[in-house]
Amino acid sequence: MIRLALFQPDIPQNAGAMMRLAACMGVPLDLIEPCGFPFDDQRVRRAGMDYIDHLEIVRHASWDRFREFGSGRLVLLTTAGDVTHADFNFAPDDRILVGRESAGVPPEIHRQADARVRIPMRASVRSINVAQAAAIGIAEALRQTGQLPQ
Repeated sequence: MIRLALFQPDIPQNAGAMMRLAACMGVPLDLIEPCGFPFDDQRVRRAGMDYIDHLEIVRHASWDRFREFGSGRLVLLTTAGDVTHADFNFAPDDRILVGRESAGVPPEIHRQADARVRIPMRASVRSINVAQAAAIGIAEALRQTGQLPQ
């Protein structure tokens, strides 16, 4: 099953939006700590609303703990990706990773990714909001693998 992984999120509203996305799409969510905010922050609950009750979430104390968990390719969504999301062939057990809103992921994590996928955008802009990028990547992965909710 496709999974969404958040690397040390630092904006609670975006984390909440991605939690809501995961709940609505039926995608388990991996939260790689430390977070840049208290995880029980009221803003996360507000952004996730009652969808959080429909979410399968696994909290990982560190990157190393996350790497020990589960299987499947690690697919990093990044502006420095080698291939676009539409041209990438997702697999049914891929783990789609998004980085911190403020800094992405460190170079060593880029190197550990099995694939680096980008979402095409105009050259005159810096990046797409991480929650929106996650939605685009998750939707394409689920579409390609026949896992879209019915």
